[in-house]
Formats: sequence, structure tokens, C-alpha cells
Amino acid sequence: MATIAADINTTRLNSDPQFTGVVTVQWPNLANLDGGSAVQLPRFADRTVQVSGTFGVGGTAVIEGSIDGVNYVTLTDPQGNALTFTADSIESIAEAVLFLRPRVTAGDGTTSLTFDLLAREGAR
Repeated sequence: MATIAADINTTRLNSDPQFTGVVTVQWPNLANLDGGSAVQLPRFADRTVQVSGTFGVGGTAVIEGSIDGVNYVTLTDPQGNALTFTADSIESIAEAVLFLRPRVTAGDGTTSLTFDLLAREGAR
């Protein structure tokens, strides 16, 4: 039940003047019941998460959000489906929250998941 630090990388998109930048965040190698440290990216309304790795037996992961940084809930995709993963996936995140984090809720000794988040500023 470790908290895995987020690796945040900010990139400016110089080739496209409509977009000022993107941020990528990675939480590598989360095991069964591990969580990622929460990140704050409120100005980035367009966010997509990719989950990949070994889920193991019963492996399940979620993307959670919070406004107060204390009470977290599972976020949804634009169709209203909970962002709960049992296989490699890429999904958009519907809710705008102040805090965002991944969490592995089930798995076994082989569970090892990497979460990659892309956050993009909209056109100005």
C-alpha cells in the first residue's frame, strides 16, 4: 500500500499557436493496493488517462478525483462510465477536479500498472 510519486513533464507546443502547452504525468509500477500521489492540474480541462501493464488475477484500477483533497471518488468518462480498468485502456476524463490520482483497488503479486495522464490546455 505505497503511494507512488507522480513524474510531471510540462511541454510547450511551439508548432501550434492555438495550444499553449500540455502536461504529461506518469505514475509507474503501481502494485496491488498502491495509489499515486495526487496532482493538481485545474487549468487543463482536456485530460486523458492511459493504463497499461500487468493486471494479474483480479487486477482492477480506478482514477479518482477530489475538490477538497480529502474525499476522493471514482471519476467518469464523457459517457458517464466509471473510470475503472481491468485491462489496458485509454479514456478521457469528464470531471474537472482540483486533485486527481490513480489507485489500484485489487490484484495479486504480479500486478504492476503504469498510469500516464495527458492534460492539454484548450484553444485561446
